[in-house]
Amino acid sequence: MSSSVAFKSFTGLRQSPAVVGPPPPSSTQLSLPNSLTTTSHRSRRSSSLQIAAALSSPTLPNRKLRVAVIGGGPAGGSAAETLAKGGIETYLIERKMDNCKPCGGAIPLCMVGEFDIPLDIIDRRVTKMKMISPSNVAVDIGRTLKPHEYIGMVRREVLDAYMRERAEKFGANVINGLFLKMDLPEKGSRNVESPYVLHYTEYDGTVGGTGQKRTLEVDAVIGADGANSRVAKSIGAGDYDYAIAFQERIKIPDEKMVYYENLAEMYVGDDVSPDFYGWVFPKSDHVAVGTGTVTHKGDIKKFQLATRNRAKDKILGGKIIRVEAHPIPEHPRPRRILDRVALVGDAAGYVTKCSGEGIYFAAKSGRMCAEAIVEGSGEGKRMVEESDLRKYLEKWDKAYWPTYKVLDVLQKVFYRSNPAREAFVEMCADEYVQKMTFDSYLYKRVVPGNPLEDLKLAVNTIGSLVRANALRREMEKLTL
Repeated sequence: MSSSVAFKSFTGLRQSPAVVGPPPPSSTQLSLPNSLTTTSHRSRRSSSLQIAAALSSPTLPNRKLRVAVIGGGPAGGSAAETLAKGGIETYLIERKMDNCKPCGGAIPLCMVGEFDIPLDIIDRRVTKMKMISPSNVAVDIGRTLKPHEYIGMVRREVLDAYMRERAEKFGANVINGLFLKMDLPEKGSRNVESPYVLHYTEYDGTVGGTGQKRTLEVDAVIGADGANSRVAKSIGAGDYDYAIAFQERIKIPDEKMVYYENLAEMYVGDDVSPDFYGWVFPKSDHVAVGTGTVTHKGDIKKFQLATRNRAKDKILGGKIIRVEAHPIPEHPRPRRILDRVALVGDAAGYVTKCSGEGIYFAAKSGRMCAEAIVEGSGEGKRMVEESDLRKYLEKWDKAYWPTYKVLDVLQKVFYRSNPAREAFVEMCADEYVQKMTFDSYLYKRVVPGNPLEDLKLAVNTIGSLVRANALRREMEKLTL
């Protein structure tokens, strides 16, 4: 993603999609008869997609391919929009329309342009960051940012709602419902059009309402229902390690909020997390203070208290207005596709180690999976096969697997002890490190390095780790 593409987002605030589809039909009676007809979304199809439907796949007479997206976060919203624009009859099922996931809410600049995120839902444009070591040595990060570059800070309830609403405007049927289970087509069935039967509880928005049990028959399913994915369980996708993220939204006095106007803080140390970091990220009128851990989940509240204590002078007088907790996956699931079911976002395990970033990768995976379905079905004219969905995995792994592996190594090297964390913070003061880090983060691309600077960085890294190891040994002597 070039900076010129990302910069296009500065031309204005929220813009409506060029074409708005008709309101979605009622979802009370949902079945899959051959006589079903749907409104064509030809005018809304993405002109960039190259359609290459599998010739072996049967055509769908008198109807379009029907796909359900389970989960309405960035992954689900992005997938539903792409499907609807591509001529697919699309259903998105989401239980909590006002969901406030405990998420730092940081998005890279490329996401603003690539996903047409309106500027008025971005609470803060962070241009400065402080990385704070276990001994409270603070390093200022952001000196290499260009005038138009920033890290966007959003509230998940705002971003998620916007992406769902946009998908609905393009023709997706958004259902306020709780997905319960899925009946898979019978194995060995000769009818390749045998549907997946989804069972869910639909809610009408009434507070305290128990909802009504519904079923929905579809041709394919995209599981975007988070770390505790029921879709993943339905296809035996396997388990994975997960972190617990804990976050408090704290309303602080206006004069203290000025400090966080365009600044975010990251704290590292055994006190805030043995294997992650603590954060203070600015929102519209408050700050989000949180931490996470994989190895010591039972101590998460202790780590949260330590994070607040590290930032106490800057958030003094604040009032906690919301408390949030949620599991965060640590690595991709063993299985991400089975037949005509695919996992995306947190359900697939797409959260990076070291940084814990997931929003961009959720939206990107949702779009890539939906694009594979649109292409494989010839814009909804043919049935899709597992081979069509696997094209999404091939593209995803080729583009992003190296990123996940590098960040995994960094976490293992620099988050293993306080001396190693001191070395990590020391490295962050280097301008070349900052430039390479921000360029890679903001634009999600591999940035070619300068050979001489890379050599200097390698030497400095080794030096930092040697000093960290020496410090660790001295600290161990003091504790004997």
